Amino acid sequence: MIDALAEAESELGTNELARRTGINVSTVSRLLATLAADGVVEHLPESGRYRLGPRLMQLGNIVLERLDLRSIASPHLHALVAATGETATLSVAGERDALTVDFVRSPASVQSVVQVGRPSIAHATATGKVMLALGGRPLPAGPLKTYTARTITQRAALARELAEIRQRGYAFNFGEREEDLHALAAPVHGARGELVAILGVQGPASRFARAKMKAAVEPLLEHARAVSRELGWQSS
Repeated sequence: MIDALAEAESELGTNELARRTGINVSTVSRLLATLAADGVVEHLPESGRYRLGPRLMQLGNIVLERLDLRSIASPHLHALVAATGETATLSVAGERDALTVDFVRSPASVQSVVQVGRPSIAHATATGKVMLALGGRPLPAGPLKTYTARTITQRAALARELAEIRQRGYAFNFGEREEDLHALAAPVHGARGELVAILGVQGPASRFARAKMKAAVEPLLEHARAVSRELGWQSS
């Protein structure tokens, strides 16, 4: 039905949509009601006809941003690895946790575990905490799972941590998801200032210790801001 509306030169009524799609009229009516409720199609009360809705433009913009995101971020991931010697990651917000969509491995013989599609637990990783702090996401429901002795499991403590992240603009993770993994992460903003991705740097705790992590903050922020600018973001 969306294709039929897109191909039409003007708005279409229920009967015309049924004819063009081969779907019976009652089913077309139900589908249109669902699509209209989500803004995917728009109902015109004066004529009773339908046209494509504004939600499709919003979804299209999201798709375009994500299609461009990996190619825009790729040179910055490589530059981060060159600057820090550790693995650089690109993630996006998922339904519950952040998800890795691209990465460049450290050249070191000992590397952290990373793969495309791997979730970054919202309350127990630097990337996940950036998503919670700066992505407008609520705190995870229910008890916070313990992964290591360093995992933040008290909701009040997590809320304080997220407030600090919002203030400084980046997050640390000192062995909260995996004992031997340290990481930091920073937000990538879209043209409207929204969180569209998260850049991260991670490595074994024995090598990526606190001093080295602090030295990596500035290059991480520099590249996160650069990717944001390429996506149309203008910082105030």
